[in-house]
Amino acid sequence: MKLASLKTGGRDGALVVVSRDLARCRPVPEIAATLQAALDDWERTAPRLRQVYEALNGGAAGQPFVPAQCHAPLPRAYQWADGSAYLNHVELVRRARHAEMPESFRSDPLMYQGGSDSFVGPRDPIAVADEAWGIDLEAEVAVITGDVPIGAAVEQCAQAIRLVMLVNDVSLRNLIPAELAKGFGFFQSKPATAFSPVALTPDELGGAWQGGRVHLALHSTWNGRKVGMCDAGPEMTFHFGQLIAHIAKTRNVRAGAIVGSGTVSNKDWAKGYSCIAEKRCIETIEHGQPSTGFMQFGDTIRIEMRGADGQSLFGAIDQQIAALHESE
Repeated sequence: MKLASLKTGGRDGALVVVSRDLARCRPVPEIAATLQAALDDWERTAPRLRQVYEALNGGAAGQPFVPAQCHAPLPRAYQWADGSAYLNHVELVRRARHAEMPESFRSDPLMYQGGSDSFVGPRDPIAVADEAWGIDLEAEVAVITGDVPIGAAVEQCAQAIRLVMLVNDVSLRNLIPAELAKGFGFFQSKPATAFSPVALTPDELGGAWQGGRVHLALHSTWNGRKVGMCDAGPEMTFHFGQLIAHIAKTRNVRAGAIVGSGTVSNKDWAKGYSCIAEKRCIETIEHGQPSTGFMQFGDTIRIEMRGADGQSLFGAIDQQIAALHESE
């Protein structure tokens, strides 16, 4: 089934069930007012939400589904942890600066904890104060979990995946070096994250959901030009069960936690890129220096994934870069 949160519900959104073709939706306050409430009582709410979903797909009445009216599926979350599960991306970044990748990276995933108190809607602008900060997209896949106890095994973590969605994990690249040099990780260089209009249950992906990975191409379009059609499946070194288990090693993971894959990346450069930094790394490797600049005010970015039938699965993240004072 497919779920979304409309802005009509205030800060935490109003939960709606969305039809498979993304044409119609229905609010379900009698089941759960918000997506977080549904996740907190998933065993009870999921079957009832699925009944509404099947009715919508069967032609039951609903209101038009308008992505521009959506928050992120979870407008705010108890946790947003983003991994770097595609080692090709890590290798490229290090190769561009003539550094070796530590062997431990192949067995222990990289992960950072992002801000989760305020996400950005799928059609909301990316508001930045200064173009010189190096505005970059990062097209990713993410999952939303149920409760996971501390020390849970990988298999148990994989079974706790409730929903899947797409991500634009915006980065301010020119702020990153100074932050990392402090030895304490990202903060100002990682502004609010955007998510797809719709989050869906893994069964909606059919055979494309295998081994805790989404085996479909992630499309990234910058200023109307397709720049990435990266396959999100085979080259994801750490699947989502493993990423969740990495978090759960020392802490409980509660329902509504969001876990990201990191930038989707392929060894075949012909498939393009899911972040500009990777394109710049490729240019540096090939030509000694980068030639592609980061995004500017007025630029647009669209991130989308289509099923085998060519139809959009999650709806599109479709955003414009805006000067901070102009977006207010």
